[in-house]
Amino acid sequence: MLKLPLIVAQGGIGPAGRTSGFHGYCRLVLNALGHEAASNTLTSLASLTGITPDNSEQLLASTLIRRINESVVGRKTRVEHHRLSVKAGTTLEIDRRRLPRSLPAAWRQESDKEGSASTVARLRAVNDTVLLLPDHYALPVHAAGQLPTGFAPETLYPSRKHPRGLAMTVYGASDAIGSLGIDWKKLQKMVRPDRVAVYAGSSMGQLDQHGSGGLLQARLRGQRVSAKQLPLGFAEMPADFVNAYVLGNLGITGTSMGACATFLYNLRHAIEDIQCGRVRVALVGNSEAPIVPEIIDGFASMGAIATDHALRQLDGLPEQGEPDWNRTCRPFAENCGFTLAESAQFFVLMDDELALATGADVLAAAAGVFVHADGPKKSIAGPGAGNYITVARACALARSIVGQQGLQHRSFVQAHGSGTPQNRVTESAILDEVAKAFGIEQWPVTAVKSYVGHSLATAAADQLFCTLGAWRHSLIPAIANLDSVAHDVSCDRLHLLKKHHAFEQMDAALINAKGFGGNNATATLLAPGIAKNMLAARHGKSALKEWEVRREEVLRAQKQYEQTTLSGQTSPRYSFGEGVIEPGDIEISADEIRLAGAVIPLSCSNPYAL
Repeated sequence: MLKLPLIVAQGGIGPAGRTSGFHGYCRLVLNALGHEAASNTLTSLASLTGITPDNSEQLLASTLIRRINESVVGRKTRVEHHRLSVKAGTTLEIDRRRLPRSLPAAWRQESDKEGSASTVARLRAVNDTVLLLPDHYALPVHAAGQLPTGFAPETLYPSRKHPRGLAMTVYGASDAIGSLGIDWKKLQKMVRPDRVAVYAGSSMGQLDQHGSGGLLQARLRGQRVSAKQLPLGFAEMPADFVNAYVLGNLGITGTSMGACATFLYNLRHAIEDIQCGRVRVALVGNSEAPIVPEIIDGFASMGAIATDHALRQLDGLPEQGEPDWNRTCRPFAENCGFTLAESAQFFVLMDDELALATGADVLAAAAGVFVHADGPKKSIAGPGAGNYITVARACALARSIVGQQGLQHRSFVQAHGSGTPQNRVTESAILDEVAKAFGIEQWPVTAVKSYVGHSLATAAADQLFCTLGAWRHSLIPAIANLDSVAHDVSCDRLHLLKKHHAFEQMDAALINAKGFGGNNATATLLAPGIAKNMLAARHGKSALKEWEVRREEVLRAQKQYEQTTLSGQTSPRYSFGEGVIEPGDIEISADEIRLAGAVIPLSCSNPYAL
């Protein structure tokens, strides 16, 4: 019997705020919450931004999709160069101190007159050539899903010029571990180090000046390449930072990259490793900080992102009119492109036996993730057949666990819902067709990107925290900005949510991700109530009662973490250079390795024996 992978903690930071305590989710449905939950979420935002909790209007304006802060992308205008054709015989005068060490082949320096003390050198073009003239341009996009205004994760620990995505990693992973309610050192004593895993990364790497962006621009900007820019730019660096500086992990590590489906690729690793017993506890997440001018330019050139010009055309505004920066992402409505976002989200998964033994809180069960490519394609960016397979297989798995009635009447979908014209057509057609095949009449569908934007590798993780929040509060967030469904959307059997959807019971949820290049993934999640029923069936009611007793202590620890965090007194877990294992600390025999107070057995039987 496969072990059951359970999600037992969540943490992170994104446009909606802090993930633990369900505050990121609560920000999405704030107006539908009771006074206490809404007040706590505003207090959480205040602890991040420095804005007082009673200034709710300013707090809310500092979150979700909004006009890009200049502090994120720099000046309002960016430097570019125009090519200027120069004919042979053209002369230039230049300060001698500014002469390059070697002149370009097309230029010659004319001889000075004898006795001349001029500080100006005269250059002549001997062939037709090109000059680059500096100029400035305005970014084509001025809206994004950004971290709450005023929140700077790099200031909360000795960051030493870490790229933004890695600073977000340290905060997000620390938040997940803090919200677990179980001391990590205690957990390390219960689990062999080779049974712990960290699957984390980004799809595009670290792209700001402290990472790959600075590496590639340094020489052209007249700056020095630093020793950190290249290694810190690697896409798997979030996992490396968690292992080295947050957890001190010796176990399995790595990341898979699948464009916008990246998080589900990593979740799949954790699920399958836990199911087979290779791993007992895993931290899964992603961190992406892509709001940099070059990436905005790239997506604008592709026609994938909602530019200011396209938004004006969509809303019938004059060319100098200002779009509604909060309504740029409109899944399944008339739309013009996705909205870029930054986010770092992390989740702790355990096998069912470990969760029972520790009293871990159960937020959901992660039943499976299905990944398929598109097959033959006309364009690498175009949609294909793969997502039909992943959604159908995820449905089939849900049906096998919760039954036909559970799937038909008590399941919902977290759509990829990127906000592009192509996505609204293709994804709605897939969901509608699968719903028809499985006899689903009005399948509730939501899309969290309408609130927080598209965080690329972290996108499905944003969908996951929204799903866990929906189960906790029995409320599925509406699709924001969906005033009316677009004419080309297939929705005969879909209930595209224009209002928050309250429910009494939802047994399962599908998280769908459609990644660039044909990286399709769909996850099947089971509600916490279903997960607890499965625990009772697998381990007996007495084991479940013992778990409930242990869980009380975990809930108290979670409450203490929440109170301390709301007061602004917590700081990320960050240990630099502490507890380093030296070669002399390692003992190796033919049967085991001893290190850091732990034993890793080496003896094993031949797995390929007949």
